[in-house]
Amino acid sequence: MSEIQSEAPSGGSRRKGRSTAERSRLPVQRPLAQPRMPYKPTDVVSADELEMIHDASMQILEEIGMDFLDADARQLLADAGARIEPGSARVRFDREMVLEKIKTAPSSFTFHSRNPANNLIIGGDYMAFGSVASAPNAFDMDKGRRTGNHADYKNLIRLAQMLNSVHFLAGYPVEPIDLHASIRHLDATFDALTLSDKPLHAYSLGRQRNRDCLEMVRIARQIDDETLDREPSIFTVINTSSPLRLDIPMLQGIMEFSSRNQIVVLTPFTLAGAMAPVTLAGALALQNAEALAGIAFTQIVRPGSPAVYGGFTSNVDMQSGAPAFGTPEYMRTAMVGGQLARRYNLPYRSSNVCAANAVDAQAAYESVFSLWGATMGGVNMLMHGAGWMEGGLHAGYEKMIIDADLLHMVSAFLEPPVVDEASLGLEAIRDVGPGGHFFGTQHTQDRFRTAFHKPMISDWRNYESWEEAGSPKAPDRANQIWKEMLAAYEPPPIDDAVREELQAFVDRRHSEGGVPTDF
Repeated sequence: MSEIQSEAPSGGSRRKGRSTAERSRLPVQRPLAQPRMPYKPTDVVSADELEMIHDASMQILEEIGMDFLDADARQLLADAGARIEPGSARVRFDREMVLEKIKTAPSSFTFHSRNPANNLIIGGDYMAFGSVASAPNAFDMDKGRRTGNHADYKNLIRLAQMLNSVHFLAGYPVEPIDLHASIRHLDATFDALTLSDKPLHAYSLGRQRNRDCLEMVRIARQIDDETLDREPSIFTVINTSSPLRLDIPMLQGIMEFSSRNQIVVLTPFTLAGAMAPVTLAGALALQNAEALAGIAFTQIVRPGSPAVYGGFTSNVDMQSGAPAFGTPEYMRTAMVGGQLARRYNLPYRSSNVCAANAVDAQAAYESVFSLWGATMGGVNMLMHGAGWMEGGLHAGYEKMIIDADLLHMVSAFLEPPVVDEASLGLEAIRDVGPGGHFFGTQHTQDRFRTAFHKPMISDWRNYESWEEAGSPKAPDRANQIWKEMLAAYEPPPIDDAVREELQAFVDRRHSEGGVPTDF
């Protein structure tokens, strides 16, 4: 694939024109809006079983403990009353301490964007869907699989901006390997802030990277430090090194983000049979222990700072050891993860994931399983919502479009049917009577364009007209759509002075050498 959009236009607030032909080719999307969960989330385990998982987690933290590899973090924990094993990184927690600390984490909060129209509520019955993130490779049907690069990174950001079912950037959609690691975060964050105006993420890979990203978000929003410290404006995902370890970069990320009242999504990476017990109950107990220990630490750093309970427990293939996603096991743990988050009154993160290598039936059913588990688990923050493939090893252009369509369908499903006098249609039923049809009734005509959700990709023609049209299949249609979207992409407005201030910050940090890469 040649890069459809090589660079964003240099003029911040100037927008290129879009032809009528380009606009007419784009599929109709649902408006950009945050869905809400109107249904009761599914409780997979009983209240007694949930308490058994909770109690096992507390025993893990009290008796076994967890390694915190950063000395500054251990000192904060010791000052707060945790027990540090002498000469060791091992930390043990009394359960009362853990439960008391996590009480100060907010049950919901506003996630601010540089475009206030894209602000999100995280928590309660609100749901937000993110783009694919952290893939080392990119894929499209024209050029195949390739190492992540800056050109694909920017194009996938552009697609995320164009897709109304994607509410936030969940991270680098693909790793731009051709940007040196010392300055990658600077260029990538600049792109995220100028090619998109949706809320965004920063990786916790050392203190200075976190500080640089915080400053860039402050500049983009044109606010002072005090306002940034009041208004969560960027998030980071903190992954434990399961089992029972938080490493130095992750702990530094918590300290930098929580101290500035920014969002920490604490997500253990517990794969049953590999980094966690092979039983789902055991894996969930370990997930819960690690998540609560990390969230308690966020509240030690700054009480009241926003924290999200992350669930990412799945299983491995016991023959090969490869991670499996979108399995029945993943679906169940996603729902139980939501139960646990609700028990502690915390917002919940889950993911749309699959292990398929191609955009095929496996990719479809594993993604639907993942989405169903997350949705009925009461997810508030969905990571990797559009584009995740191959167990996270590649970001797919076609998969991004298909997933975006699935997310639109989830949003439509979350809207309960209207039941009132007009919607019951009794007059239409009287007019038609037995044996007629409703195509021509006024009741139908009044609702002709809004009666049903129209997917971007699904083809509902009969077989003969489908054949006549060239038998278009979903991946081919998705390939066509992402190209049309990139051709029609327009960068969101940003004041020229703000863009120049961001560029000056990036240039200065480049001249200073960026950050060390030997941590």
